[in-house]
Amino acid sequence: MTPPRSYCCGPIRIGALLAAVIRPGTAYAADSGEAPLRGLGAVDWLVLVGIAALLIGIGAYYSRRQKTAENYFMADRNMSPFLVGISLYATICSTLTYLGLPGEVVQNGPVYLLLTLAAFPVVYLVVGYRVIPLIMRLKVTSVYELLEQRLGFHVRLATSAAFLLTRFVWMGLMLYTTSLILVTVLGWDPAWIPLISLITGVITTTYSLVGGYAAVVITDVLQFFILLLGAIATVVCVTVLMGGVGTWWPTQWSGHWAPQPFFSTDPHVRVTMVGTFVGTIIWWVCTSASDQMAVQRFLSTRDVPAARRALLHNCIAAGSVVVVLCLVGFAVLGFYQANPDFVPSHLSLAKNGDALFPHFVGHFLPVGLPGLVVSGLLAAAMSSLSSGINSSATVLTKDFIETLAPDGQRTESTRVKHARLLAFGVGVAAIAASLLADLIPGNLVELGGKMVNLFLCPLFGVLFLALWVPFATPFGAIMGAIYSFVTALLVGYWDMFTGGQALSFQWIAPCALTVSIAAGCLFSLMPTRGKSFRVLTAYATVVLLPWPLLILLLRP
Repeated sequence: MTPPRSYCCGPIRIGALLAAVIRPGTAYAADSGEAPLRGLGAVDWLVLVGIAALLIGIGAYYSRRQKTAENYFMADRNMSPFLVGISLYATICSTLTYLGLPGEVVQNGPVYLLLTLAAFPVVYLVVGYRVIPLIMRLKVTSVYELLEQRLGFHVRLATSAAFLLTRFVWMGLMLYTTSLILVTVLGWDPAWIPLISLITGVITTTYSLVGGYAAVVITDVLQFFILLLGAIATVVCVTVLMGGVGTWWPTQWSGHWAPQPFFSTDPHVRVTMVGTFVGTIIWWVCTSASDQMAVQRFLSTRDVPAARRALLHNCIAAGSVVVVLCLVGFAVLGFYQANPDFVPSHLSLAKNGDALFPHFVGHFLPVGLPGLVVSGLLAAAMSSLSSGINSSATVLTKDFIETLAPDGQRTESTRVKHARLLAFGVGVAAIAASLLADLIPGNLVELGGKMVNLFLCPLFGVLFLALWVPFATPFGAIMGAIYSFVTALLVGYWDMFTGGQALSFQWIAPCALTVSIAAGCLFSLMPTRGKSFRVLTAYATVVLLPWPLLILLLRP
């Protein structure tokens, strides 16, 4: 049996998905399925304000130590592996993860999460013993600096620009999703979303630009434990409300969970075990090798053993969060299965898994705990945002300003000042991008796969060619990246291009990665070295012509 044709929540906008969580102003009635909205009390607001003040205080504390650009961007390459490892996962664990993983369990079962856990040992071996030793020998600040040595200046700039575009979109998405969740949990009018995005963005930008990389890492660690504590508090609360773990622990496969086969060649099957396992490995390897946010973490440690220990701490942190969020999904599912009258009439376990965790937070957690869980949601977003701001400022400084406008007369204080101005600009851009995030279809787990994999595999493909393919050329690298991007775009949004049935998001990364490396190697064999710009333009036109023709043929 194959899963239903649609995505687990259908191809609807995330705004429409989460805005349906709560209908404010209604009292509970058995026939309507609505419970009274509690929102946040004075204690909850004290928790939120206290955490915000603490984050800004950490930034202010580390601002006094920012004397050089090396310290601002890399903390003098002497960070603790434990802090770096936890910070790396806090950066990766966004609001989409915090809500998406419990929602996945509620709606589709635990297979996706369990296979993700199984992939971590392989990730540790591949990244720890193949990727990290190579990265640590480079002694660069931006990972894209090495591209200039092998593939030229223009490839370096193009790859850096692709990374920046990815980060801006991702940061905007984090801000928007978090703000939307807050207004639904609080029962506020959606008109408050831009203001909440602004406040969250300003707080995060403030401690990021003031404290630099060290402040980002320390606040990431703090936010990691806040989000973990909020999830644990939810499990404990459900256990107390229902009278024990056994009352919500699943003893059989839930009737509404879609089958998740071991493997299927049918691209319409939403999730398979092999797809989850392989996809997790691809994602972590590509991220660890080509994403500045991750590479910057490894480069900020002393040496290869320290970076490898950081990766180990990251895997342990990731595994812990996956387990706890899986328990949150089980607990919330068990609560609503035991109390079906509490499920609002406009929601269902089979179609709205992402919505039920925040619904539970807003309606059933006792005073104090909603503030903690909301803090966890904010922490997940702010850690991603702060790391995005810092890494983007690093890339802008190293790959653009210092290469396009070199000035050996700049003092260290001037460099730090410019870095802070760039961080401010990145924060403003992220806030602006949050206004466009409601345009992307899919549920939260799928949304992350669709967004990140559009650029992740193309970026990794370019790095792969530079590091491991001796005959790679700039033309081959750029064409391989374009082919990979278009492949990811077609697979991820197949239904929008063709009007047909959507393809599984799990096919995006394998297809895009394969095309990136294969096309990059193939086009590197073309005689492009030393050719004029006119000749290269003609080559590129011929090479890229099949894509618009294919898209035209696919149109319904």
